[in-house]
Amino acid sequence: MRTLMVFLFTKRRSSDKGFSIVEMMLATVILLVGLVAIAQLVPASIFLNYQNRNNSSALVFAQRQLDQFLDQPLNSTVFTNAEGQLCKLGDPAINNAAQGTNVLTFQNEAAIDFNSTVDGYNFIYPENPAIPNGLKYDVRWAVILTNNGTTVYSKRFILGIRQQGGEGYFPPITLEAMVEK
Repeated sequence: MRTLMVFLFTKRRSSDKGFSIVEMMLATVILLVGLVAIAQLVPASIFLNYQNRNNSSALVFAQRQLDQFLDQPLNSTVFTNAEGQLCKLGDPAINNAAQGTNVLTFQNEAAIDFNSTVDGYNFIYPENPAIPNGLKYDVRWAVILTNNGTTVYSKRFILGIRQQGGEGYFPPITLEAMVEK
């Protein structure tokens, strides 16, 4: 009788359905490989989200700064922006030449040269140590005036902004706008 009981518990009957231990281990390995692959995407997506947030912040600030430039009268040579920075807007005596930070051509587009600094044509935003992440933006610009003697007819602004600090590389953002009579 004892041999009959052992035989009943150890012998697999043809009517029993289920998976063997080898099949279960193989399925577990495949599942783990998929979970590890997905888990590696999470840090990458967090980093990309961080980069996009910083690029958006830089773009919004650059647009706000450019709007302040465009709101100034054409004959204005200097003004104080909303952040309290003194900003030069070009000398009317100089015609059709970039004034301020050097301008480069990159892929047929004007871009600000962040290797040069000209007083009155750059500042660091914000200069507030209370900002928790310590991010700052280096803002630089150039102005090209079209004039006839001392009468200014148009101003072309090329504004560049790049992040300082933080983690990773963030390419500079360049905006251009023109105002005329």
